[in-house]
Amino acid sequence: MKSPLPDYLQAVLEKARSNENGAPAGYIETLARADPSKMAVALAMVDGKIYSAGDDDVEFSIQSISKAFVYALAIEDAGLDRVMQKIGVEPSGDKFNQLSLEKKTNRPMNPMINAGAITAHALVVGPNSTAEERTDRILKALSKLAGRQLHVDEEVYEAELRDADRNMAIGYMLKAAGIISCDPREVVRGYIRQCAINVNVRDLAMMTATLCNGGVHPLSGEQIIPQLSVRQVLSIMATCGMYDAAGDWLTRVGIPAKSGVAGGIIGALPGQVGIAAFSPNLDERGNSVRGIEICEMLSADMELHMMGISQLARATVQTSVATIVAGKHEPHHPHCAKEVVVFKLRGAVRFAGSERLTRAIERELGEPNPEEPGSGTHAEACAVVFSFRDAYSLSSIARRIVHEDVNRLLAEGKSVVVIDPARVLEWDMVTNPKYPLVVDNEAEALDYIGGTGCRAVSSDDTW
Repeated sequence: MKSPLPDYLQAVLEKARSNENGAPAGYIETLARADPSKMAVALAMVDGKIYSAGDDDVEFSIQSISKAFVYALAIEDAGLDRVMQKIGVEPSGDKFNQLSLEKKTNRPMNPMINAGAITAHALVVGPNSTAEERTDRILKALSKLAGRQLHVDEEVYEAELRDADRNMAIGYMLKAAGIISCDPREVVRGYIRQCAINVNVRDLAMMTATLCNGGVHPLSGEQIIPQLSVRQVLSIMATCGMYDAAGDWLTRVGIPAKSGVAGGIIGALPGQVGIAAFSPNLDERGNSVRGIEICEMLSADMELHMMGISQLARATVQTSVATIVAGKHEPHHPHCAKEVVVFKLRGAVRFAGSERLTRAIERELGEPNPEEPGSGTHAEACAVVFSFRDAYSLSSIARRIVHEDVNRLLAEGKSVVVIDPARVLEWDMVTNPKYPLVVDNEAEALDYIGGTGCRAVSSDDTW
């Protein structure tokens, strides 16, 4: 069985494709030539599994999305107290390139507007560092987060540098206010170079999943960003990441986020999933039109709004394999000596728990994958059992995903039994013409699979 998530992501893209509003960033020559038909989405789980759809290999410049990660580097290199002295944390309500500072402190309002981001760039490495040292530190850090070597798009860099008057003005304003002490021209050049680093949605999703995973890279297991920095970054993303649209975003989507004028958007739901979307057409606030629509659909469909917690996401998935031993009443049952794959869910199951179940099903029953030893081993199992005996609730998105998993197994001709004494799965036999057998306990499941009185031999003593 193949996971339904890539199909779902593709359907989301197709729904968003009809929205042709907006246009690529016209004030940067290279970005103005972007192909507006390109669009992609990716999800990265906190254990490193990535799902993507659309033009997920198309590279685009990271632009202001880099602000979140460079802010984390500034905190690591200069310390949070020093950063807080130089950069505020309040939403500005102004455009991202506004020439304004706090009246009493002369600080930029927050690190997600250009004034704050340029200041954060100046704090990377150390007060006496060169422009090359800062940009090298940033490129290496972002590459480590992405899990591959990234590079600067020199054409984008040169195009932005040609029209950098406003950012240069911000740099001189910061120098005059005593916020930065180094050469404003060098800092702004470095900031523009940081924004010109190329990524794709899979890179961004993995980078964001690292934030969701407490700063630990999902694949390498390395603590790349300290936990204190992660908390600070996610808090600022929640309140300031979408510029003067941050309040509207937080109420409608409810996920800490950051956008970039090349058309990228990231969203980070701590402990669950990192999201990345891409489409070049921007609205009047500089945010991707289709990217916003994609994120709104993901938040609504998957119940990802961080303020909409109706139950705790404490679910575990356990997989076991048992061999049927026929009982004396049916000693020659056709399933005798054949394997049964059992998937057990415990606790409150939300999106992350159902995704983990889907992945377990795909691994055990799907096609063998050379990159994943042991995958597909039990594809010929005579039956599949889902046990919800210890699952006390399922969110609606978790229920929909499990229903789809079961439907796909049934369509493949698998024999499926669901142990669900509390009926938390809420299987509707009216709307599902094909449906599994739903029973109350393991004994009933075994009688159906292997005949009356049969038993199962397994390393798991409950089967």
